[in-house]
Amino acid sequence: MTTIMDRRQLVLLLSTLAALQVCVTASACNIPSRFWCDSKEIALECGVYDQCKKNEWTLNQDAAPVNFALYYESLCPYCKNFITTMLYPTYLKLSSITNLTLIPYGNADETLVNNRWQFTCQHGAQECVGNIIATCTIAIVKNIDVYFPFLNCLEASNLQPTPAAQQCATQFNVPLNEILNCTTSDYGNQLEHQMALRTDALVPTHTYVPWVTLNGVHSEAIQSEAQSNLPKLLCDAYKGVKPAACSSL
Repeated sequence: MTTIMDRRQLVLLLSTLAALQVCVTASACNIPSRFWCDSKEIALECGVYDQCKKNEWTLNQDAAPVNFALYYESLCPYCKNFITTMLYPTYLKLSSITNLTLIPYGNADETLVNNRWQFTCQHGAQECVGNIIATCTIAIVKNIDVYFPFLNCLEASNLQPTPAAQQCATQFNVPLNEILNCTTSDYGNQLEHQMALRTDALVPTHTYVPWVTLNGVHSEAIQSEAQSNLPKLLCDAYKGVKPAACSSL
């Protein structure tokens, strides 16, 4: 009698566990099936990993990263806010699918005087200093994963650009002396001129900063979504297998 009851209890327990498993799986996949291949995590949970790998991912696994560019100026409060609260946190999560370009010039003007460019910036001379510090950092360091944390630190600081750079350099591995020497050199002057040319070449012409482009295109819709939900904008634009960070959007 005890054996029969034990067997019945075991069958009941196994049936209950199976039902629970079905419920858990259904809950994890309670999204339209067209999204099941959006990430490997979702595909595994929904039991379609092999199908996604065969029919979907082989077609787009080598998808190009999304090209996202920010045209900004160093002391613009709106630029500082966008970089520190939206762009930098997003890049930390989605750098694997993002080709990010920073162009520090913004609403500045330039004039050629005695074979050297003189810059006039919207927020004064110190903004021009901040712009060229960023420009020299980008040119010298080259690796965005190294220089972007430093530039984010500059934008988060309430100090003037040079003392901010000195303070931030103690936290991040950048060659500060080389960068500061660049800012007053002919080389740095030409580098900032190139930032001016890239900004002036925008189509349509920029009318404010921060100004963004997605895969080379600017529109008010792109600008609005970039400022309100940049992770979603980048994830939607990426044509390959979405990283896990996209699945929560």
